[in-house]
Amino acid sequence: MEQYEPDRLSPAQVAAVRRSFRNGRAAMTRRSLLRASAGGALAVGGLGALSACGIPAAGNTQGGVSAEDHSAKEKTVSFSNWTEYIDVDESEKHHPTLEQFKKQTGISVKYTEDINDNVEFFGKIKPQLAAGQDTGRDIIVLTDWLAARLIRLGWVQKLDASNLPHAYANLSAQFRDPDWDPGRAYSYVWQGISTVIAYNKKALDGVEVKSISDLLDNAKLKGRVGFLSEMRDSIGMTLLDMGKDPANFTADDYDAAIARLQKAVDKGQIRRFTGNDYTSDLTSGDFAACVAWAGDVVQLKADSPDIDFIIPASGYMTSTDNMLIPNKARHKTNAERLIDFYYQPKPAAELAAYINYVSPVDGVKPELEKLDPDAANNPLIIPDKAMAAKSHAFRSLSSKEETAFEEKFAKLTGA
Repeated sequence: MEQYEPDRLSPAQVAAVRRSFRNGRAAMTRRSLLRASAGGALAVGGLGALSACGIPAAGNTQGGVSAEDHSAKEKTVSFSNWTEYIDVDESEKHHPTLEQFKKQTGISVKYTEDINDNVEFFGKIKPQLAAGQDTGRDIIVLTDWLAARLIRLGWVQKLDASNLPHAYANLSAQFRDPDWDPGRAYSYVWQGISTVIAYNKKALDGVEVKSISDLLDNAKLKGRVGFLSEMRDSIGMTLLDMGKDPANFTADDYDAAIARLQKAVDKGQIRRFTGNDYTSDLTSGDFAACVAWAGDVVQLKADSPDIDFIIPASGYMTSTDNMLIPNKARHKTNAERLIDFYYQPKPAAELAAYINYVSPVDGVKPELEKLDPDAANNPLIIPDKAMAAKSHAFRSLSSKEETAFEEKFAKLTGA
């Protein structure tokens, strides 16, 4: 096995190497796993079923059910997150930022990596939430579309702004006001996820790629183009290319985007719609270019000089994973203090250096430069103002829209 010298690699590269060696294969990012599984679950009615499963909202859908807060007497907080989504030390047994939090506050963190898929995790906790019971978790991390659903159901607690001074002050402007949680009353961003166009320079062999139109229409790329099996990313990028706003589109706009992609499928332009496996297609050259997740591209670029990315002039899609406090959580104040801790620039930088997703924290760049200058100057991790201005979010969908839109997308992709 090739020997790696950590002092010659950035912290992000060292993390990728360790993950690869531990897994015995190429590291598969947490975001890739999430997207692949969530898309499949929705295609067979996973999310649509949430509104049709007979589960009532917990009272007022604009506010969760408060619980007795045991934070003052019980100096602990239970935090459920996705796998490979936090910093670890060289022993891979400790999380340095969580240990810093304990040292700073005296609060111990029970950290559990028990989220592998949005729909699957929802199925795990919905009986307790529907019954108004404690899930045993004080913080959960969910992707924006499912976070929106829990807020609408009234199954998460409204946050106390007085416990979140750093979060309130340092949350990046591009994440401050999603239509599903205006003003961030119930959630704060754990990390952002950008969707871009990635390409293999060698496979392109001089063909220029600047836009989604190039992917869909350039005959020189026929059969060597990939799109994502996540509807919001592939449709969102297509809507932007068509001059439509993903935050404010109609059903007719959606159908037009589906038709445009269907035309590319029919003529063999699109090789396939993928989940996490697009990374191997891209590095092998089977894909000359594809729609991709920025967290993957950071790692792929570190491993191969042939891989790079572009931000189309029309813009790019951004989604978020978000920290929420479920109803009946025993340690709400402790949970809020942990949320706020990750909005301090130093721990935010340590997290960003390890996991390589978009940091939602203003002021993180100077701290990240001390740890990893390359990461600090990577717009896929710390977007500059020009890049942030091109960021777009997919609007919230009604239950009826979710079902109809996912069915049409599943037909397109053959899911």
